[in-house]
Amino acid sequence: MALYSEKVMDHFQNPRNVGKLDDADGIGEVGNAKCGDIMRMYIKVDDGIITDCKFNTFGCGSAIATSSMATELIKGKPLEDALKLSNQAVVEALDGLPAYKLHCSVLAEEAVRAAVKDYYDKHGIAYDPKDFPIHDCEGCQD
Repeated sequence: MALYSEKVMDHFQNPRNVGKLDDADGIGEVGNAKCGDIMRMYIKVDDGIITDCKFNTFGCGSAIATSSMATELIKGKPLEDALKLSNQAVVEALDGLPAYKLHCSVLAEEAVRAAVKDYYDKHGIAYDPKDFPIHDCEGCQD
């Protein structure tokens, strides 16, 4: 059995939505030097809908693949739906990840949340801080 699914390899070798949105409405950056993975997510929002998103990721193939898949899963969705994106949904959409790479999917989820939080902050939209937990990357094993 292959270590990575065909979808993981495809999103690693042909990532979707790579780049920077110069006019982003929200930008989220997450990561940790312990893991070596840093993700920056950019979102463009129109009437509460994510109309465009891009990412830049410095990290392993799994980090790139999860960032790519996360952008695919939130594009065209309301902000509220983006906040419901779980790392498990990203893993399932990629047909799985090795257990020691699951932290990459957590970072992808958190990058989306951080971009939405930045949008809320910039637009004075109230939110519950508990909706934006920060992963400390303890136990990451790259």
